[in-house]
Amino acid sequence: MDLGLNGRTALITGGSKGIGYAIAEQLASEGCNLILIARTMADLERARENLLRQYAVSVRIRAEDLSKESATLAVSAAFPEVDILVNNAGAIRHGGIEEVDDKLWRSYWDLKVFGYINLTRAYYALMKTRQRGVIINIIGAGGERLNAKYIAGASGNASLMAFTKALGGVSPDHGIRIIGLNPGSVLTEKKMMALLGEAKEKFGDSERWPELIKSMPFGRAIKPVEISSMVALLASDLSGYTSGTIVTIDGGASNRK
Repeated sequence: MDLGLNGRTALITGGSKGIGYAIAEQLASEGCNLILIARTMADLERARENLLRQYAVSVRIRAEDLSKESATLAVSAAFPEVDILVNNAGAIRHGGIEEVDDKLWRSYWDLKVFGYINLTRAYYALMKTRQRGVIINIIGAGGERLNAKYIAGASGNASLMAFTKALGGVSPDHGIRIIGLNPGSVLTEKKMMALLGEAKEKFGDSERWPELIKSMPFGRAIKPVEISSMVALLASDLSGYTSGTIVTIDGGASNRK
């Protein structure tokens, strides 16, 4: 299916690894020119090299710490012509209220919550002048299935869901669509390494890692392509009436008892 994305420009934060890189690959396969933002230049250079080897698109990179508002302003000033913004940078670790102190909580939110909000604010203004654009926030199903042992992440993700719905409700007035995507547990390289280590510790055999996820829906974790394919569809004009909503991809786990 041709999604009609050829020639558009997509900026992806956290685009050098994991879900962000999978999204970059998917959009590049549709002919999107890419701008990848992450903290580590070496990772960005490796990602660019791999993408250019496979796809005939342009790939620009920039190392920035998006927990700082000055970084979001620098990014939007350097790359004002973005058609598709994918906010993806930032992970919040598990921990209860007694484990996550004020400093740690703020560091999580500065990158993921305020990082998303600040970059959205900057690009919303630019897209408004052109009367077109798509902003997709990769949030996380932890904002739906609330868990006190993931207190900073649950509340942060829920906040971003509300932000996405509220702004996405009025953004069509300016030709802009804003959508949230909530992935469950995705089998990224980082997740795979964690499973191998856990299986080694628990069973004495890292190859028994599939036993750790057999209770998940369909007996497996989510494939990165299952997230990236949805992002491409949502970014396309085939989803031209989709805004102010959250798409959850977790195999129904958020609704399990």
